[in-house]
Amino acid sequence: MNSQMNPGVTARRLNDDSLRENFGDLHAPLQPHEAAVASDRCYFCHDAPCVTACPTDIDIPLFIRQISTGTPEAAATTIFDMNILGGMCARVCPTEELCEQACVREVAEGKPVEIGRLQRHATDTLMAKGVHPFERADATGKTVAVVGAGPAGLSCAHRLAMLGHNVALYDARPKAGGLNEYGIAAYKSTNDFAAKEVDWLLAIGGITLENGKALGDALSLDDLARDFDAVFLSVGLGGVNALGIDGGENDSVIDAVEFIELLRQTDDLATLPVGRNVVVIGGGMTAVDAAVQSKLLGAQNVTIAYRRGREAMSASRYEQDLAASHGVQLLFNVQPKAVLNGGASTQIELEYTAVTNGKLAGTGETLFLNADQVFSAIGQTLTTDGGLVLEGGKIAVSERGRTNRSKVWAGGDCASGGNDLTVTAVAEGRDAAMDIHATLMGGVE
Repeated sequence: MNSQMNPGVTARRLNDDSLRENFGDLHAPLQPHEAAVASDRCYFCHDAPCVTACPTDIDIPLFIRQISTGTPEAAATTIFDMNILGGMCARVCPTEELCEQACVREVAEGKPVEIGRLQRHATDTLMAKGVHPFERADATGKTVAVVGAGPAGLSCAHRLAMLGHNVALYDARPKAGGLNEYGIAAYKSTNDFAAKEVDWLLAIGGITLENGKALGDALSLDDLARDFDAVFLSVGLGGVNALGIDGGENDSVIDAVEFIELLRQTDDLATLPVGRNVVVIGGGMTAVDAAVQSKLLGAQNVTIAYRRGREAMSASRYEQDLAASHGVQLLFNVQPKAVLNGGASTQIELEYTAVTNGKLAGTGETLFLNADQVFSAIGQTLTTDGGLVLEGGKIAVSERGRTNRSKVWAGGDCASGGNDLTVTAVAEGRDAAMDIHATLMGGVE
């Protein structure tokens, strides 16, 4: 990060003990007796609304009943049958807006069954034993290329391998996992869990992983479509939107995705430089993760500046409250206008916004904030299309992930129709795999 040149940005703001405490597990795992108590709160509803609210359709009442009867391994199998990345989803899924929000006890009492923590208890229990709950079907002789080893790609590759197909899994980065490895706050996925989950998933067999191979560089979509029976694209969004303001190229302006990646991959958090005054531009999960982790690294004043109102933020209210609980200030209805570098100090000029005739516009009224670092978290863009039809800047796909090209499917953040959640990407990869399987084995057009 070039921001190290700024005198207001420095490493080792906190000692090792403080950093270790700050970046510990956000939610401690349930102990067996705690899981038993938590599972007993479930009503085991018929036509449970929590299942409908789950993008991967996990049978939640069933797995909670299995925990309550002392068989967490069986509960894990129930989870993994629908969501092979159930361990990570238990850590990062916004359950407060999905299954737990729909929970009958949430509606009646304001306190839902702790579905996410129970899911983690079950999946961690089984994974700790090194057991893979599924076996491969007989070999089909079919080969599928999966490009992108993020949540959608991993989910698709596992389901295809389980069905007996041979899968070549490619990823541009040195490690598999996608955003699970590089883009999630460190306090949500501790102890190198993302990498361990990938290794556990690959134990199904039938999947060959090759890192350092990107679509459009080492890989050609035309070649893949020729050499394999099917192709699944889960390449994510590699481009980063620029702020597009005066001073936006200043050394103090940093891509929030890059910052989170550096934080996730470092072996020593104390070496990461952070400003005393940090401003994060954006309203999504990346903005919240960058802001909270800046605080945890020792930044004194951290502000999230979002151009619309609170209700429009894509980050959940839970995540907003999490940021506030760590001392992050949230400013709404402000947009960046300029970054002003005065040598020893840097400021950002923000302009208040308002909606007029249905359109967001600046009001002309401004304010200035000290900002040793400005993190830009205003979204990413697709960097390759491979001749595919696009929709809203993403690859246009059908409900089952089919693109306009024969033999080519897509899912995850790069595909249209999703909501950029890990759990949704898992569902898209799984469903595309089932459609690929049906097409290869049954001749479905």
